[in-house]
Amino acid sequence: MGTLHLPDRSRPPVVIGSHGLFGTAGSAKQVDLAVACVAAGIGFFRFDHRGCGHSAGDFARVTTLAGRVQDLLAATKTIVDRADTALTFGFFGSSFGGTVSITAAGLRKPAAVVLCAAPVRSGDIDPARAVPADDSAAAHPRPADLQFDLTGSMDGLQDVLLFHGDADEVVPYRHAGEIYAAAANPKKLFTLPGGDHRMTDPSHQKLFVAETIRWFRDRLLTPGRF
Repeated sequence: MGTLHLPDRSRPPVVIGSHGLFGTAGSAKQVDLAVACVAAGIGFFRFDHRGCGHSAGDFARVTTLAGRVQDLLAATKTIVDRADTALTFGFFGSSFGGTVSITAAGLRKPAAVVLCAAPVRSGDIDPARAVPADDSAAAHPRPADLQFDLTGSMDGLQDVLLFHGDADEVVPYRHAGEIYAAAANPKKLFTLPGGDHRMTDPSHQKLFVAETIRWFRDRLLTPGRF
């Protein structure tokens, strides 16, 4: 299930969002980006991954990296196959959605990618901290098998903008450096001083939206790309 936000223009490019592990299409980052993208002349598609929000599936059983990558690829095909959208598209991924976006980008080649606090490998994440803000590790179902490591498999990633707090309590900040080092130019990394995993600092949120829109606008609205 998802919501497509379109600006008042003919066949706009669209950004497809991938939410975090325990997130939904209603995440604050995606809702804010959808509004800002439409104002900039870009569409935004936010959807619930399998087992999340309004999408079917037992979260603990269906949540895998491969499954979510397939969700994102299917969402991308749905959007670019529409008569009212362009063939040009971008990815936005938050936390585990960033991991999903990196993997899917190697298969579908978006014109631009924006990542927030994306983990490279599962082994560095503290499971007790990777829970919804209003939930607890004991109360929330855990994926049956969610092990991943993108080390050495990020070749081809480019046109990527990264945001990561240097005080992230869930995904170590060094993961942003690994992604940045592996990505080809153009690329840019914004380190958020004292920033936590959920980007709760209003000044960080403002920077994130402004720079993300600039990144997508420069790459998705370039004449001749669609």
